[in-house]
Amino acid sequence: MTTTGEERRAAGGPWWWQRRRSAVLDVVLAGVSALECAVEGAVFTDRVGLGSALGVLLGLVVGSVLVLRRRWPVAVVLVALAVSPAEMGMVLGFVGLYTLAASEVPRRITAVLASMSGLGSLLVSLVRMGQHVDESGAATTPWFTPSMAVLVALGTTAPPVLLGLYVGARRRLMESLRERADSLERELQLLAERAEERAEWARGEERRRIAREMHDVVAHRVSLMVVHSTALQAVALKDPETAAKNAALVGDMGRQALTELREMLGVMRASSGVPVARAAEPEPVVAVPEPRAVLVEEEQGPSLAELEELVGQSRAAGMAVEFSVEGEGSGYGARVERTAYRVVQEALTNAHKHAAGAATRVRLARRAGEVAMQVENGPPPEGGVDVKLPSGGNGLVGMRERVLALGGVFVAGPTDAGGFRVSAVLPVGE
Repeated sequence: MTTTGEERRAAGGPWWWQRRRSAVLDVVLAGVSALECAVEGAVFTDRVGLGSALGVLLGLVVGSVLVLRRRWPVAVVLVALAVSPAEMGMVLGFVGLYTLAASEVPRRITAVLASMSGLGSLLVSLVRMGQHVDESGAATTPWFTPSMAVLVALGTTAPPVLLGLYVGARRRLMESLRERADSLERELQLLAERAEERAEWARGEERRRIAREMHDVVAHRVSLMVVHSTALQAVALKDPETAAKNAALVGDMGRQALTELREMLGVMRASSGVPVARAAEPEPVVAVPEPRAVLVEEEQGPSLAELEELVGQSRAAGMAVEFSVEGEGSGYGARVERTAYRVVQEALTNAHKHAAGAATRVRLARRAGEVAMQVENGPPPEGGVDVKLPSGGNGLVGMRERVLALGGVFVAGPTDAGGFRVSAVLPVGE
Protein backbone atom coordinates (compact mmCIF):
# COMPACT_ATOMS: atom_id res chain seq x y z
CA MET A 1 0.00 0.00 0.00
CA THR A 2 1.38 3.36 -0.98
CA THR A 3 -1.42 5.66 0.11
CA THR A 4 -1.28 7.55 3.39
CA GLY A 5 -3.85 7.42 6.16
CA GLU A 6 -5.22 10.83 5.27
CA GLU A 7 -5.69 9.77 1.64
CA ARG A 8 -7.48 6.61 2.72
CA ARG A 9 -9.78 8.49 5.04
CA ALA A 10 -10.44 11.02 2.28
CA ALA A 11 -11.29 8.11 -0.05
CA GLY A 12 -13.84 6.84 2.47
CA GLY A 13 -12.32 3.49 3.45
CA PRO A 14 -11.15 2.38 6.93
CA TRP A 15 -7.60 1.32 7.74
CA TRP A 16 -5.78 0.16 4.60
CA TRP A 17 -8.82 0.06 2.32
CA GLN A 18 -9.20 2.91 -0.13
CA ARG A 19 -12.94 2.39 -0.53
CA ARG A 20 -15.67 1.11 1.75
CA ARG A 21 -16.91 -1.42 -0.78
CA SER A 22 -13.44 -2.99 -0.88
CA ALA A 23 -13.58 -3.46 2.88
CA VAL A 24 -17.06 -5.00 2.66
CA LEU A 25 -15.94 -7.38 -0.11
CA ASP A 26 -12.90 -8.55 1.87
CA VAL A 27 -14.98 -9.13 5.01
CA VAL A 28 -17.52 -11.18 3.03
CA LEU A 29 -14.76 -13.26 1.40
CA ALA A 30 -13.11 -13.79 4.77
CA GLY A 31 -16.43 -14.98 6.20
CA VAL A 32 -16.93 -17.47 3.36
CA SER A 33 -13.35 -18.67 3.72
CA ALA A 34 -13.74 -19.04 7.52
CA LEU A 35 -16.88 -21.17 7.10
CA GLU A 36 -15.22 -23.33 4.45
CA CYS A 37 -12.09 -23.81 6.56
CA ALA A 38 -14.17 -24.52 9.66
CA VAL A 39 -16.06 -27.33 7.91
CA GLU A 40 -12.96 -28.84 6.32
CA GLY A 41 -10.95 -28.38 9.54
CA ALA A 42 -13.60 -30.23 11.54
CA VAL A 43 -13.48 -33.13 9.08
CA PHE A 44 -9.68 -33.25 9.17
CA THR A 45 -9.29 -33.11 12.98
CA ASP A 46 -12.05 -35.67 13.45
CA ARG A 47 -10.29 -38.01 11.03
CA VAL A 48 -6.96 -37.70 12.87
CA GLY A 49 -8.64 -38.03 16.26
CA LEU A 50 -8.17 -34.46 17.57
CA GLY A 51 -11.82 -33.60 17.85
CA SER A 52 -13.97 -31.50 15.53
CA ALA A 53 -14.12 -28.51 17.91
CA LEU A 54 -10.41 -27.86 17.46
CA GLY A 55 -10.81 -28.09 13.69
CA VAL A 56 -13.67 -25.59 13.68
CA LEU A 57 -11.69 -23.13 15.80
CA LEU A 58 -8.59 -23.55 13.66
CA GLY A 59 -10.63 -23.16 10.46
CA LEU A 60 -12.25 -19.95 11.64
CA VAL A 61 -8.89 -18.42 12.48
CA VAL A 62 -7.23 -19.56 9.25
CA GLY A 63 -10.10 -18.52 7.00
CA SER A 64 -10.36 -15.09 8.62
CA VAL A 65 -6.79 -14.35 7.49
CA LEU A 66 -8.23 -13.57 4.07
CA VAL A 67 -9.36 -10.17 5.36
CA LEU A 68 -5.67 -9.13 5.22
CA ARG A 69 -5.20 -9.99 1.55
CA ARG A 70 -4.81 -6.38 0.34
CA ARG A 71 -2.41 -5.51 3.16
CA TRP A 72 -0.22 -8.63 3.24
CA PRO A 73 -0.94 -10.88 0.21
CA VAL A 74 2.27 -12.87 0.72
CA ALA A 75 1.23 -13.81 4.28
CA VAL A 76 -2.19 -14.99 3.06
CA VAL A 77 -0.59 -17.29 0.46
CA LEU A 78 1.86 -18.68 3.04
CA VAL A 79 -1.01 -19.49 5.44
CA ALA A 80 -2.85 -21.24 2.59
CA LEU A 81 0.30 -23.27 1.87
CA ALA A 82 0.65 -24.16 5.53
CA VAL A 83 -2.88 -25.60 5.82
CA SER A 84 -2.95 -27.27 2.40
CA PRO A 85 -1.96 -30.72 3.82
CA ALA A 86 -5.15 -30.60 5.90
CA GLU A 87 -7.17 -30.24 2.68
CA MET A 88 -8.61 -26.93 3.78
CA GLY A 89 -8.41 -23.36 2.57
CA MET A 90 -9.47 -23.71 -1.08
CA VAL A 91 -11.10 -20.26 -1.12
CA LEU A 92 -8.15 -18.89 0.84
CA GLY A 93 -5.69 -20.27 -1.71
CA PHE A 94 -7.63 -19.14 -4.77
CA VAL A 95 -8.22 -15.58 -3.57
CA GLY A 96 -4.72 -15.33 -2.06
CA LEU A 97 -2.98 -16.28 -5.33
CA TYR A 98 -5.22 -13.91 -7.31
CA THR A 99 -4.47 -11.02 -4.95
CA LEU A 100 -0.74 -11.80 -4.97
CA ALA A 101 -0.57 -11.81 -8.78
CA ALA A 102 -2.59 -8.58 -9.05
CA SER A 103 -0.55 -6.70 -6.43
CA GLU A 104 2.70 -4.76 -6.78
CA VAL A 105 4.72 -7.61 -5.27
CA PRO A 106 7.82 -8.41 -7.40
CA ARG A 107 7.11 -11.02 -10.05
CA ARG A 108 9.86 -13.34 -8.88
CA ILE A 109 8.18 -13.63 -5.45
CA THR A 110 4.84 -14.28 -7.13
CA ALA A 111 6.41 -17.00 -9.31
CA VAL A 112 8.06 -18.70 -6.30
CA LEU A 113 4.90 -18.71 -4.19
CA ALA A 114 2.73 -19.85 -7.11
CA SER A 115 5.16 -22.70 -7.78
CA MET A 116 5.12 -23.69 -4.12
CA SER A 117 1.32 -23.62 -4.10
CA GLY A 118 1.17 -25.74 -7.25
CA LEU A 119 3.70 -28.20 -5.85
CA GLY A 120 1.77 -28.44 -2.57
CA SER A 121 -1.49 -29.08 -4.42
CA LEU A 122 0.27 -31.73 -6.54
CA LEU A 123 1.62 -33.58 -3.53
CA VAL A 124 -1.64 -33.46 -1.61
CA SER A 125 -3.56 -34.62 -4.67
CA LEU A 126 -1.17 -37.53 -5.23
CA VAL A 127 -1.52 -38.69 -1.65
CA ARG A 128 -5.29 -38.32 -1.45
CA MET A 129 -5.96 -39.91 -4.84
CA GLY A 130 -3.67 -42.80 -4.01
CA GLN A 131 -5.58 -43.36 -0.79
CA HIS A 132 -8.95 -43.26 -2.57
CA VAL A 133 -7.77 -45.67 -5.23
CA ASP A 134 -6.47 -48.05 -2.61
CA GLU A 135 -9.64 -47.83 -0.53
CA SER A 136 -11.93 -48.36 -3.51
CA GLY A 137 -9.85 -51.09 -5.08
CA ALA A 138 -10.63 -49.86 -8.56
CA ALA A 139 -8.31 -50.90 -11.37
CA THR A 140 -6.46 -47.92 -12.82
CA THR A 141 -3.52 -47.37 -15.08
CA PRO A 142 -0.17 -46.29 -13.57
CA TRP A 143 -0.36 -42.83 -15.05
CA PHE A 144 -3.93 -42.08 -14.00
CA THR A 145 -3.14 -40.79 -10.51
CA PRO A 146 -0.18 -38.54 -11.52
CA SER A 147 -2.13 -37.14 -14.44
CA MET A 148 -5.14 -36.27 -12.31
CA ALA A 149 -2.87 -34.78 -9.64
CA VAL A 150 -1.20 -32.55 -12.21
CA LEU A 151 -4.58 -31.42 -13.55
CA VAL A 152 -5.80 -30.62 -10.05
CA ALA A 153 -2.59 -28.68 -9.26
CA LEU A 154 -2.84 -26.68 -12.47
CA GLY A 155 -6.55 -26.09 -11.98
CA THR A 156 -6.08 -24.70 -8.48
CA THR A 157 -3.01 -22.58 -9.31
CA ALA A 158 -2.97 -21.35 -12.92
CA PRO A 159 -6.45 -19.72 -13.19
CA PRO A 160 -6.14 -17.39 -10.14
CA VAL A 161 -2.56 -16.45 -11.03
CA LEU A 162 -3.37 -15.68 -14.68
CA LEU A 163 -6.49 -13.77 -13.72
CA GLY A 164 -4.54 -11.76 -11.15
CA LEU A 165 -1.80 -10.93 -13.65
CA TYR A 166 -4.40 -9.73 -16.15
CA VAL A 167 -6.29 -7.62 -13.61
CA GLY A 168 -3.04 -6.15 -12.23
CA ALA A 169 -1.80 -5.24 -15.70
CA ARG A 170 -5.16 -3.69 -16.57
CA ARG A 171 -5.20 -1.71 -13.32
CA ARG A 172 -1.70 -0.39 -13.94
CA LEU A 173 -2.66 0.54 -17.49
CA MET A 174 -5.71 2.44 -16.25
CA GLU A 175 -3.62 4.25 -13.66
CA SER A 176 -1.07 5.15 -16.31
CA LEU A 177 -3.81 6.46 -18.61
CA ARG A 178 -5.32 8.41 -15.74
CA GLU A 179 -1.94 9.95 -14.92
CA ARG A 180 -1.43 10.84 -18.56
CA ALA A 181 -4.89 12.40 -18.70
CA ASP A 182 -4.12 14.44 -15.58
CA SER A 183 -0.77 15.47 -17.04
CA LEU A 184 -2.43 16.42 -20.33
CA GLU A 185 -5.05 18.43 -18.45
CA ARG A 186 -2.33 20.29 -16.57
CA GLU A 187 -0.46 20.94 -19.82
CA LEU A 188 -3.64 22.20 -21.48
CA GLN A 189 -4.28 24.47 -18.53
CA LEU A 190 -0.73 25.77 -18.75
CA LEU A 191 -1.09 26.32 -22.49
CA ALA A 192 -4.36 28.16 -21.90
CA GLU A 193 -2.66 30.39 -19.35
CA ARG A 194 0.22 31.06 -21.73
CA ALA A 195 -2.24 31.76 -24.55
CA GLU A 196 -4.02 34.25 -22.31
CA GLU A 197 -0.69 35.87 -21.48
CA ARG A 198 0.17 36.07 -25.19
CA ALA A 199 -3.27 37.49 -25.93
CA GLU A 200 -2.81 40.09 -23.21
CA TRP A 201 0.62 40.93 -24.60
CA ALA A 202 -0.87 41.18 -28.11
CA ARG A 203 -3.59 43.51 -26.84
CA GLY A 204 -0.96 45.68 -25.16
CA GLU A 205 1.15 45.76 -28.31
CA GLU A 206 -1.90 46.64 -30.36
CA ARG A 207 -2.79 49.48 -28.01
CA ARG A 208 0.77 50.79 -28.12
CA ARG A 209 0.85 50.54 -31.91
CA ILE A 210 -2.41 52.45 -32.22
CA ALA A 211 -1.14 55.05 -29.77
CA ARG A 212 2.06 55.50 -31.81
CA GLU A 213 0.16 55.83 -35.05
CA MET A 214 -2.31 58.32 -33.60
CA HIS A 215 0.51 60.32 -32.04
CA ASP A 216 2.54 60.40 -35.24
CA VAL A 217 -0.38 61.35 -37.45
CA VAL A 218 -1.96 63.94 -35.18
CA ALA A 219 0.98 65.47 -33.30
CA HIS A 220 3.00 66.63 -36.31
CA ARG A 221 0.11 68.05 -38.31
CA VAL A 222 -1.49 69.75 -35.33
CA SER A 223 1.88 71.15 -34.22
CA LEU A 224 2.38 72.74 -37.63
CA MET A 225 -1.17 74.08 -37.52
CA VAL A 226 -0.45 75.71 -34.14
CA VAL A 227 2.79 77.21 -35.47
CA HIS A 228 1.02 78.64 -38.51
CA SER A 229 -1.87 79.91 -36.43
CA THR A 230 0.60 81.66 -34.11
CA ALA A 231 2.29 83.28 -37.08
CA LEU A 232 -1.12 84.15 -38.49
CA GLN A 233 -2.03 85.90 -35.25
CA ALA A 234 1.21 87.89 -35.34
CA VAL A 235 0.86 89.17 -38.92
CA ALA A 236 -2.91 89.31 -39.29
CA LEU A 237 -3.05 93.11 -39.14
CA LYS A 238 0.39 93.96 -40.52
CA ASP A 239 0.53 91.70 -43.57
CA PRO A 240 -2.87 90.46 -44.74
CA GLU A 241 -1.31 88.61 -47.68
CA THR A 242 0.97 86.56 -45.43
CA ALA A 243 -1.92 86.00 -43.04
CA ALA A 244 -4.05 84.61 -45.87
CA LYS A 245 -1.19 82.36 -46.93
CA ASN A 246 -0.78 81.03 -43.40
CA ALA A 247 -4.54 80.50 -43.09
CA ALA A 248 -4.47 78.43 -46.31
CA LEU A 249 -1.57 76.39 -44.92
CA VAL A 250 -3.49 75.75 -41.70
CA GLY A 251 -6.42 74.50 -43.74
CA ASP A 252 -4.16 72.24 -45.81
CA MET A 253 -2.56 70.84 -42.68
CA GLY A 254 -5.96 70.10 -41.16
CA ARG A 255 -7.16 68.36 -44.32
CA GLN A 256 -3.95 66.29 -44.49
CA ALA A 257 -4.34 65.28 -40.84
CA LEU A 258 -7.95 64.20 -41.42
CA THR A 259 -6.95 62.26 -44.55
CA GLU A 260 -4.21 60.38 -42.72
CA LEU A 261 -6.54 59.64 -39.81
CA ARG A 262 -9.16 58.22 -42.17
CA GLU A 263 -6.56 56.06 -43.94
CA MET A 264 -5.20 54.76 -40.64
CA LEU A 265 -8.66 53.97 -39.24
CA GLY A 266 -9.57 52.24 -42.49
CA VAL A 267 -6.48 50.03 -42.29
CA MET A 268 -7.24 49.22 -38.63
CA ARG A 269 -10.79 48.24 -39.48
CA ALA A 270 -9.56 46.05 -42.34
CA SER A 271 -6.96 44.43 -40.07
CA SER A 272 -9.62 43.57 -37.47
CA GLY A 273 -11.97 42.07 -40.06
CA VAL A 274 -14.49 44.94 -40.14
CA PRO A 275 -15.41 45.88 -43.74
CA VAL A 276 -14.29 49.39 -44.58
CA ALA A 277 -17.49 50.05 -46.51
CA ARG A 278 -19.50 49.66 -43.29
CA ALA A 279 -17.26 51.92 -41.23
CA ALA A 280 -20.00 54.52 -40.86
CA GLU A 281 -22.43 52.08 -39.23
CA PRO A 282 -22.64 52.12 -35.43
CA GLU A 283 -20.79 49.30 -33.75
CA PRO A 284 -21.14 47.84 -30.25
CA VAL A 285 -18.58 49.03 -27.76
CA VAL A 286 -16.05 46.36 -26.87
CA ALA A 287 -14.19 46.80 -23.61
CA VAL A 288 -11.13 44.76 -24.63
CA PRO A 289 -9.88 44.35 -28.23
CA GLU A 290 -9.80 40.88 -29.64
CA PRO A 291 -6.36 39.29 -29.25
CA ARG A 292 -4.39 38.53 -32.39
CA ALA A 293 -1.32 36.34 -32.38
CA VAL A 294 0.27 38.40 -35.16
CA LEU A 295 0.07 42.18 -35.19
CA VAL A 296 -0.99 43.29 -38.65
CA GLU A 297 0.96 46.29 -39.86
CA GLU A 298 -0.55 48.26 -42.68
CA GLU A 299 1.23 48.20 -45.98
CA GLN A 300 0.22 51.77 -46.83
CA GLY A 301 2.01 54.63 -45.14
CA PRO A 302 4.66 57.30 -45.61
CA SER A 303 8.03 56.49 -47.12
CA LEU A 304 11.50 58.02 -47.36
CA ALA A 305 10.58 59.57 -50.70
CA GLU A 306 8.23 61.91 -48.82
CA LEU A 307 10.90 63.30 -46.48
CA GLU A 308 11.53 66.24 -48.80
CA GLU A 309 7.87 67.22 -48.58
CA LEU A 310 7.93 66.76 -44.79
CA VAL A 311 10.94 69.06 -44.45
CA GLY A 312 9.27 71.56 -46.78
CA GLN A 313 6.24 71.74 -44.47
CA SER A 314 8.49 72.64 -41.54
CA ARG A 315 10.21 75.28 -43.66
CA ALA A 316 6.84 76.73 -44.57
CA ALA A 317 6.11 77.00 -40.85
CA GLY A 318 9.17 79.23 -40.42
CA MET A 319 11.77 76.68 -39.33
CA ALA A 320 15.23 76.88 -40.86
CA VAL A 321 15.79 73.27 -41.88
CA GLU A 322 18.79 71.86 -43.72
CA PHE A 323 18.16 68.51 -45.39
CA SER A 324 20.90 66.25 -46.80
CA VAL A 325 20.97 62.70 -48.17
CA GLU A 326 24.14 60.59 -48.25
CA GLY A 327 24.64 57.38 -50.17
CA GLU A 328 22.44 55.63 -52.68
CA GLY A 329 19.73 53.06 -52.33
CA SER A 330 15.98 52.63 -52.47
CA GLY A 331 13.20 50.11 -52.22
CA TYR A 332 13.48 49.30 -48.56
CA GLY A 333 10.76 47.38 -46.78
CA ALA A 334 7.52 49.22 -45.98
CA ARG A 335 8.09 48.99 -42.22
CA VAL A 336 11.65 50.30 -42.50
CA GLU A 337 10.67 53.29 -44.64
CA ARG A 338 7.63 54.05 -42.50
CA THR A 339 9.67 53.88 -39.28
CA ALA A 340 12.43 56.11 -40.69
CA TYR A 341 9.83 58.66 -41.82
CA ARG A 342 8.09 58.63 -38.43
CA VAL A 343 11.37 59.15 -36.57
CA VAL A 344 12.21 62.23 -38.64
CA GLN A 345 8.62 63.48 -38.37
CA GLU A 346 8.51 63.18 -34.58
CA ALA A 347 11.96 64.75 -34.21
CA LEU A 348 10.82 67.76 -36.24
CA THR A 349 7.64 67.96 -34.15
CA ASN A 350 9.73 68.05 -30.98
CA ALA A 351 11.86 70.81 -32.49
CA HIS A 352 8.70 72.85 -33.17
CA LYS A 353 7.53 72.27 -29.60
CA HIS A 354 10.69 72.87 -27.62
CA ALA A 355 12.97 74.92 -29.89
CA ALA A 356 10.75 77.13 -32.02
CA GLY A 357 12.83 79.16 -34.44
CA ALA A 358 16.01 77.11 -33.90
CA ALA A 359 18.08 76.01 -36.87
CA THR A 360 17.55 72.30 -37.56
CA ARG A 361 19.53 69.81 -39.62
CA VAL A 362 18.09 66.59 -41.03
CA ARG A 363 20.50 63.96 -42.36
CA LEU A 364 19.64 60.69 -44.07
CA ALA A 365 22.46 58.20 -44.76
CA ARG A 366 21.99 55.10 -46.90
CA ARG A 367 24.66 52.51 -46.09
CA ALA A 368 25.27 48.86 -46.84
CA GLY A 369 22.61 46.91 -44.99
CA GLU A 370 21.27 49.85 -42.98
CA VAL A 371 19.76 53.27 -43.18
CA ALA A 372 20.54 56.01 -40.63
CA MET A 373 18.77 59.26 -39.87
CA GLN A 374 19.69 62.14 -37.60
CA VAL A 375 17.73 65.25 -36.65
CA GLU A 376 19.61 67.90 -34.67
CA ASN A 377 18.39 71.31 -33.66
CA GLY A 378 20.26 74.14 -32.05
CA PRO A 379 19.21 76.02 -28.93
CA PRO A 380 16.06 78.15 -29.25
CA PRO A 381 16.90 81.77 -30.13
CA GLU A 382 16.49 84.44 -27.50
CA GLY A 383 13.23 86.35 -27.78
CA GLY A 384 11.71 83.64 -29.91
CA VAL A 385 7.97 83.09 -29.96
CA ASP A 386 6.79 80.31 -27.68
CA VAL A 387 3.96 78.50 -29.46
CA LYS A 388 3.03 76.75 -26.17
CA LEU A 389 2.54 73.31 -27.61
CA PRO A 390 1.69 70.67 -24.98
CA SER A 391 3.97 67.65 -24.64
CA GLY A 392 2.78 64.25 -23.46
CA GLY A 393 6.24 62.74 -23.21
CA ASN A 394 5.34 59.90 -25.60
CA GLY A 395 7.27 61.03 -28.68
CA LEU A 396 10.70 59.67 -27.72
CA VAL A 397 9.15 56.53 -26.24
CA GLY A 398 7.27 55.81 -29.45
CA MET A 399 10.35 56.39 -31.61
CA ARG A 400 12.43 54.07 -29.45
CA GLU A 401 9.77 51.35 -29.58
CA ARG A 402 9.52 51.58 -33.36
CA VAL A 403 13.28 51.39 -33.91
CA LEU A 404 13.92 48.60 -31.40
CA ALA A 405 11.05 46.55 -32.86
CA LEU A 406 13.03 46.36 -36.12
CA GLY A 407 16.30 45.52 -34.37
CA GLY A 408 17.75 49.00 -34.78
CA VAL A 409 19.59 51.43 -32.53
CA PHE A 410 18.06 54.61 -31.14
CA VAL A 411 19.87 57.43 -29.30
CA ALA A 412 18.43 60.77 -28.22
CA GLY A 413 19.72 63.49 -25.93
CA PRO A 414 20.87 67.08 -25.54
CA THR A 415 23.95 68.39 -27.34
CA ASP A 416 26.86 70.37 -25.92
CA ALA A 417 25.61 73.47 -27.76
CA GLY A 418 22.31 73.40 -25.89
CA GLY A 419 20.23 71.79 -28.62
CA PHE A 420 18.85 68.29 -29.01
CA ARG A 421 19.82 65.36 -31.25
CA VAL A 422 17.85 62.31 -32.32
CA SER A 423 19.72 59.49 -34.08
CA ALA A 424 18.48 56.13 -35.31
CA VAL A 425 19.94 53.28 -37.36
CA LEU A 426 17.68 50.66 -38.97
CA PRO A 427 18.80 47.39 -40.57
CA VAL A 428 17.30 46.97 -44.03
CA GLY A 429 18.15 43.32 -44.64
CA GLU A 430 19.02 41.88 -48.01
